[in-house]
Amino acid sequence: MFRGIDEVDWASMEHAYGSAADVPELLRGLASPLPQDRETALDGMYGAVHHQGDVYDSTLASIPFLFALAGHPGLPDRGGIVELLASIGGSEDGEILGDGFGDGEDGAGGGQGAEAPEDDNYAMAQAAVRAGAAVFLGLVTDADPEVRRAAPSALVRFHDEPPHVLGLLSERLRDEQEDGVRLALVESLGLLARLHGGSTAAVVDCLVSLCGSPHDPGLRLAALGQLASCAPDRLPADLVPTVVALLHTRSQRIRPATEPVRTSTDTLIGSLRRMRPADEEGAQLLRTLHKALGARTTDRIALLKGQLSSRNTADRCNAVWMSAGLFREWRAAYEEPVALIGEQLGSDEERLRCAAVSVLEFLFTLAAPAADRLAALVESGTDSRGEARRRWTAP
Repeated sequence: MFRGIDEVDWASMEHAYGSAADVPELLRGLASPLPQDRETALDGMYGAVHHQGDVYDSTLASIPFLFALAGHPGLPDRGGIVELLASIGGSEDGEILGDGFGDGEDGAGGGQGAEAPEDDNYAMAQAAVRAGAAVFLGLVTDADPEVRRAAPSALVRFHDEPPHVLGLLSERLRDEQEDGVRLALVESLGLLARLHGGSTAAVVDCLVSLCGSPHDPGLRLAALGQLASCAPDRLPADLVPTVVALLHTRSQRIRPATEPVRTSTDTLIGSLRRMRPADEEGAQLLRTLHKALGARTTDRIALLKGQLSSRNTADRCNAVWMSAGLFREWRAAYEEPVALIGEQLGSDEERLRCAAVSVLEFLFTLAAPAADRLAALVESGTDSRGEARRRWTAP
């Protein structure tokens, strides 16, 4: 994995904090047998070598070693390395990379288009990750489900043969058993449709087929979210009732959440992991759909009302947090969803109460439909929002 690493003149290179002489230690840390060392090393790669998305000469020099790590069977936490490589490559969601399906339409090629970086390092990074994209082909069938979850998106972003990628993703959807990986495959289909202009009809048809029975509710919700972002004209006419019904069915089937074992490092990555929502998968499914619906406020309000009426606490909590973005971005009549958020203040679930207070306190006069509930909460003395927040972020 590290052949030739000591022959690289790292000390002559730089990262966000000066000399890159410590980069070999970070790279070796990614292969440590200790999970806390791997997390600390990954945090260091993002914090210095790829600081806020920047690409330095040391970032470029790291790419071959990152590919070697990502492709090393049995090495833990390689999913994070695949995500790091994709981030360094810098191909953003929504960028048109060109047709790729051979229909003769003009495309933007494989470059950054109007958003081309000012520094050649970015273009070289994208070229380097694209040149190594064959590694991602093998990772979609890796034994580690976290690697299989990360690989499809990277494959879509950087592989130069979209039809081949579509065939592989479709095949994996038929064979994959892990729910989280299946959702990642659906998300990658949507990304494939958005990134490549031209003949994406086959991708859209595949998404449409995934929106109906006999597929499970989570997969259907994922397909609807992706369809809304790349082919909204193909959405069902009864979108909102369909989504709400699927959401409720999914909530009934979902297994009780068991908090995975987390490393306890005092890093940004560690903190973000500890702050994940109780139902992160459900939050992502509905966030994707809300984002795709954009200015369709009537549909989004109806969807929020359905979410806020769920029997599942996590569904309602996700809806409260998603409502904040809608309220900030679009003008509409929000009395009903605000009143429903107010009803969450009486919940026995502290996380849900705190979420509701956090959203309502910034609405000012728009919070009027929830005023009585807010007053009752204050009088009851049970508003422990500050204490709850400290507990959520505690190591």
